[in-house]
Amino acid sequence: MTKAKGGVDKNLQNEVEALEITAVNSHHAQQLNQDRNDRRHITSEHRDKNTDLDPSHS
Repeated sequence: MTKAKGGVDKNLQNEVEALEITAVNSHHAQQLNQDRNDRRHITSEHRDKNTDLDPSHS
């Protein structure tokens, strides 16, 4: 993960900024919801790809 100058997690900081955006109309709200769902999907894919690198478990 990338760290900002103040030691704050830059990825988390970007997530917070994305969640603070207020939709101006229903179309914009739908786009924001889709962006949020896309991020969740990507996160779940990364979570599912954890591999056991310890050969003693084979």
